Amino acid sequence: MFSTRILRPTLTTFSAISKRKITTTSATLSDKLFVHRDTSVNNLNSKFEFSKENQKVVDEIIAKYPVQYKKGATIPLLHLAQKQLGWTSLSAMNEVARILEVPPMRVYEVATFYTMFNRDPVGKYFLQVCTTTPCELCGSTEILNTVQKHLGIKVGETTKDGKFTLVEVECAGACVNAPVLAVNDDYFEDLTPETTIKVLDALKAGQSPKAGPQSSRQNCEPAPGLTTLTTEPYGPGFGVRADL
Repeated sequence: MFSTRILRPTLTTFSAISKRKITTTSATLSDKLFVHRDTSVNNLNSKFEFSKENQKVVDEIIAKYPVQYKKGATIPLLHLAQKQLGWTSLSAMNEVARILEVPPMRVYEVATFYTMFNRDPVGKYFLQVCTTTPCELCGSTEILNTVQKHLGIKVGETTKDGKFTLVEVECAGACVNAPVLAVNDDYFEDLTPETTIKVLDALKAGQSPKAGPQSSRQNCEPAPGLTTLTTEPYGPGFGVRADL
């Protein structure tokens, strides 16, 4: 006969398990501080109010929501404030809270959750280099290094003339046209180190380089060229009997 002995875990066993590391990779810390700290340009004494033109837009945005749910306009109003100011200040958040009649904390929670809201001043041209897997496979690290070397700044920094701010983002949502660099609201795609420098130099000169693919392809068409739908599409009634 065989006897079965049940081994009960001891305190020593639990202690050993609790100390066991699942991974040896160190934790990555965010480069952003989401607790407000007063600065000379970002404090309660720094006033913000929407311009007359944007006030009309504010009214149009709020009108889309039922009266009892106008707090749903928090994100579009914060976005509008950032477009006007260039970044999202404490005073801008407080103004949005006042307009929507909600506690300021409700607006702070939104502004600190979404990375699209810049809590600190940024340059005239806000550069966002995507380094998620699809872009990385297409050479986004080389694009990032090119921007840093050409402008003389690192990720999270702004050039001395205040023109360029560089950040690294997770996904620009334009994977098929990787690698991608977003400049304010425009996307520059299919980049190479050479075309990246051309875009940066054009911006330095005050020009407006053409957004979209910087290669020969149009929009999101296949890089080697179209393989389907290369002829004029058939018109209405194609293949239908004449008497129908």
